[in-house]
Amino acid sequence: MKLAKTLLLAIGLACAPAIAQAQDAPQQAATVAAEAKPVAAAPAAADEVLAPKAGIGMPTDRVIGLQAQFSPNGRRALWMHDAVLMPIMVAICVLVLGLLLWCIVRFRRSANPVPSKTSHNTAIEVIWTLVPVLILVGIAIPSISLLAAQFKPAGKDAVTVKAIGNQWYWTYQYPDHGGFEVVSNMLEDQPKAGAKQRTDADGPRLLAVDNRMVIPVGQEIRLLTTSNDVIHSFAMPSFWVKLDAIPGRVNELAFKAEKEGVYFGQCSELCGARHAYMPIAIEVVSAEKFKAWVAAKGGKMPGRQTPHRPRPPLPLPPPRLPAFLPPPAANPARVPTDD
Repeated sequence: MKLAKTLLLAIGLACAPAIAQAQDAPQQAATVAAEAKPVAAAPAAADEVLAPKAGIGMPTDRVIGLQAQFSPNGRRALWMHDAVLMPIMVAICVLVLGLLLWCIVRFRRSANPVPSKTSHNTAIEVIWTLVPVLILVGIAIPSISLLAAQFKPAGKDAVTVKAIGNQWYWTYQYPDHGGFEVVSNMLEDQPKAGAKQRTDADGPRLLAVDNRMVIPVGQEIRLLTTSNDVIHSFAMPSFWVKLDAIPGRVNELAFKAEKEGVYFGQCSELCGARHAYMPIAIEVVSAEKFKAWVAAKGGKMPGRQTPHRPRPPLPLPPPRLPAFLPPPAANPARVPTDD
């Protein structure tokens, strides 16, 4: 009887978060819908939806490798993973497993009735010290250069996009293009009344959104991230991008998309009950389509900046004498001196 009560109590505690989430979901959705009002001039429904391609920019069934990369840093990181890290890890695992099996067979009790009295072997100790050092150096050299490339500041011609994390949706601002804002919420298969329903053209389940982050192809992007509530993380695997969004702080990362298309990611920092329903969708378009999209959102393309001309320095004011000193006379009398 006591065991049955314990099991019932455990089942109740396990189901409590799901029940609470189901009860809070309508209120959260209403709150998000009330707050998430984009300031763009054109409605999101008027945007031309670019259909994603299967296997590109999204997870693929029965694949254990990394996603295909479409950015310079991503291709470099994928090469390091496939050509450097994986061969080294496989070789080490095979070597260690082989040594274990050899030791089991070679030093079994039946073949060695008298235990070995060997205490050390200088040659073996030198080998197992130098070889790991060389392996670590071989991994560190490309790793350090890749890290430096990942955090290289964006150039002056980069397109700035500010991604703001909220519970549980993203807001994208374009400060270089008039400062307009796009609010991105996940599309559901069974939406509530008045909400848009997800289709295959929007993207996979739990990854499709109503408004995507749009960027031009082949142009450097300056990604800024911050948060309005808790810590989030902006992750886009196909571009090798992962940047935390922290309240009260702005993080920066530069990347470049090399191919047009739709790419999907997710918030990668546990941020609450609906953390799993906070997808990211980036639509990479041509420069002409990006310009038209900016105009449809009520923004404007940045103009050519005029060179900065420093102003001439202002004349210094006359020195002010202390109040206890008399002002100087116009024609001061000559004081006689003894020659």
